[in-house]
Amino acid sequence: MSLGQFAYANNSNRFLACEPLAGHKLAVIGVPFDGAVTNRPGARFGPQEIRKASLMLCDGTHPEWNVSPLDHLGDAGDMRLSNASGLPQVRKEIQEQAAILLANHHCVFLGGDHSVTLPLIRAAHAKWGKLALVHFDAHCDTWTDHFSEPSGHGTWTHEVIAEGLVDPSKTVQIGIRSAGERDAVRYVADRGGLIVTGRELRGRDGDALQGVIADILKRIGNTPCYLTLDIDCLDPAFAPGTGTPEPGGMTSGQLLTFLEGLAPLNTVAMDCCEVAPAYDHAELTTNAAANAVWTYLCAQAKKIQGV
Repeated sequence: MSLGQFAYANNSNRFLACEPLAGHKLAVIGVPFDGAVTNRPGARFGPQEIRKASLMLCDGTHPEWNVSPLDHLGDAGDMRLSNASGLPQVRKEIQEQAAILLANHHCVFLGGDHSVTLPLIRAAHAKWGKLALVHFDAHCDTWTDHFSEPSGHGTWTHEVIAEGLVDPSKTVQIGIRSAGERDAVRYVADRGGLIVTGRELRGRDGDALQGVIADILKRIGNTPCYLTLDIDCLDPAFAPGTGTPEPGGMTSGQLLTFLEGLAPLNTVAMDCCEVAPAYDHAELTTNAAANAVWTYLCAQAKKIQGV
């Protein structure tokens, strides 16, 4: 049974508020909101398409770890969000529903644009306190406004640091490469965090990434960690279906190497954002997203099973 088959089993819940699932330590939840995008909309349709792509995972067993998350995993459906009410209200609704789910499950949230990460981290902070942060992205998301809007999908990293939700010294950004003014692009590094740029990753994979992974593991230690994956961290050749594609990005192989290497982190939740199926080709983006989420879930299953 795949993640996608869970979605079909719960299809009647597509527009209902999420509820905790009995007997499941792990849960996937859709956050279908893209009202804060600055370029191409459509990420609200990401959750269902990622689920559908997960059908390709067969029995879901990781070929290296020999574990599957499926015995521990349920699909809580999609959050019920009043999308026409504006970003502050939608974020309030996301945070309230996320808090209920985080109290009962280790959660993977399927966005949605990246503005949803702020309320998700607020909910995680309320449970675990100040967090470490691993942030895969082409964009720094540390702007103080977005085209004169005070908050959006490109400001949330600045906001979580300003609100004291994450420890800047234990904040790691991976794949950053977009154009941006210096104060925004270096915001995390200026506060003691680590930025691994897309330029630094060019031509590096496998063993060549192990030093970077070791540095991240040492930096974060056992601090409760939130992991957020903007699919545009990948080069558009691997993930064309996104709102703000940036050439010169990571390969899907590099991303999976990072996710496997960072498995020892004390991650408490994950999100995968900015999958916009309308711009996808041959389901490249949704397959990459499904595999990334599955890899993360396998790492959590490995911990649950003590292997």
